[in-house]
Amino acid sequence: MDNIIEKYNQRARKINSLLCVGLDADYEKLPEKYKKLGGSEAQFQFNKDIIDATAEYVSAFKPNVAFYEARGLEGMEALKKTVDYLKEKYPDIFTILDAKRADIGNTNNGYVTSIFDYFGFDAVTVNPYLGKEAIIPFLERKDRCSIILAKTSNTGAGELQDLVLENKEILWENLLKKINTQWNKNNNLMAVIGGTSKDNVITARMIAPELTFLVPGIGAQGGEVKNILEKGKNSKGLGLIINSSRGIIFSQNPKEEARKLRDEINKYR
Repeated sequence: MDNIIEKYNQRARKINSLLCVGLDADYEKLPEKYKKLGGSEAQFQFNKDIIDATAEYVSAFKPNVAFYEARGLEGMEALKKTVDYLKEKYPDIFTILDAKRADIGNTNNGYVTSIFDYFGFDAVTVNPYLGKEAIIPFLERKDRCSIILAKTSNTGAGELQDLVLENKEILWENLLKKINTQWNKNNNLMAVIGGTSKDNVITARMIAPELTFLVPGIGAQGGEVKNILEKGKNSKGLGLIINSSRGIIFSQNPKEEARKLRDEINKYR
């Protein structure tokens, strides 16, 4: 394949799906049968069952590192087991670590080695607040994807992201321009564009016509699939990774919920 982003595109085409399932295995919410397993097996076996149940409808899986870090060594071991299982059983599925990493360059070298080389993720979410210079270790990994936070889905996002600059541009829109042109020299970047506002998705696609967007905020946060798909896809009918976490993994029937969301996405493609 030409680059790491093509791995996602190939999977999306193969199974006709833009769905990403967030493996946010909050220990407190796990069914008792998993908690009884103890140690790293609780979260890992839960993830394994979710993966096996939903994989046929999924182009990407995205664990949020917080739910694993919170349990110390047991949680991090569960995360490692989860990624190893995906690489062994479903090697064509795109893997994203939702970690929102950001620091100075030397420290980022450690993050890069851990996330891409030790754990083996295809992609990671990155906070750009320190500027391009600080995140160069991520950008230079041509074999891996960095997904830069641009416009997030949380309710307080506008406090900083919607600030108006001296040139009258909105801060997040200016950032997305940099991501799409100045920073993406290795064609290994995506951007986070929250799915709770149709207008944001429309604006983002105008700024970056072909860039792939990771879209959180669907389901539990109120984002509507129809609004996202109508204006969000790129010229190839791709360019979107539609994420759902709680609405699938903690449902009564994760497989059915994944199928339903996949079908709803395809309805508006």
